[in-house]
Amino acid sequence: MCELLGMSANVPTDICFSFTGLVQRGGRTGPHRDGWGIVFYEGRGFRTFKDPDPSYESPIARLVQEYPIKSQAVISHIRQANRGKISLENTHPFTRELWGNYWTFAHNGQLTDYTSLPVGSRRPVGETDSEYAFCWLLNAMETRFPTPPENKLEVLRYVATLCDELRQKGVFNMLLSDGEYVMAYCTNHLYRITRKAPFGHATLIDEEVEVNFQEETTPTDVVSVIATQPLTLNESWLRMKPGEYGVFYLGEQVDTNAHELTDVPFAEKKPGNQAPSQPL
Repeated sequence: MCELLGMSANVPTDICFSFTGLVQRGGRTGPHRDGWGIVFYEGRGFRTFKDPDPSYESPIARLVQEYPIKSQAVISHIRQANRGKISLENTHPFTRELWGNYWTFAHNGQLTDYTSLPVGSRRPVGETDSEYAFCWLLNAMETRFPTPPENKLEVLRYVATLCDELRQKGVFNMLLSDGEYVMAYCTNHLYRITRKAPFGHATLIDEEVEVNFQEETTPTDVVSVIATQPLTLNESWLRMKPGEYGVFYLGEQVDTNAHELTDVPFAEKKPGNQAPSQPL
């Protein structure tokens, strides 16, 4: 499987700390050696950095760690290939235009029986089930809303129903953003945390790095981070439920179906994948 990392913030914020933890899992503390990528939104534009090499050994990843690009919406991914060769075209995240906005998508999991889904003119470039699913989502969104919609939350609630369909075809943990909203959908492994005042210290799990957020922020800052697994030792990460989605805007979660879901056992109950008994 792969790992996801997303961020939504109310002010331009760098993600160097969280990204430093993620890249260690790309070949050093984790098996995700088959490429990595990250997208930073800046206004209506975006910057993308990708590399099919392991993130832990990547000079481009080191540049991203050391260069504090500030953004209010970020999506990142480290890959453990299961469909498609290790190549740049198969490296997440994927970005396409819809309604005059750039949409970015990253997926963790594996799907079956997905090639029958209609993608219209949204043809995948690579060979992954993930990119194919993204093309299907975009085609379905454009079909349902043929003109640019005024209510983005209505669109993202529709996307959640499409994710429910994809979840029937396998594991589908997803991050999606148009640069304004960041959406997360969970099948089995996805955690989130919202940081706001009073800020404290945080220590990475995968690297001996600690940060005092109080020194890096202002009292009005709000930042939400979504990740496949918690990235820090001493913070309380919330585990999302199967079928749960969350929509984040300017750092706050503004929509979710979590209250409609019951706490049900996760499909995977293997050692190392269990929910932690103590807050992380």
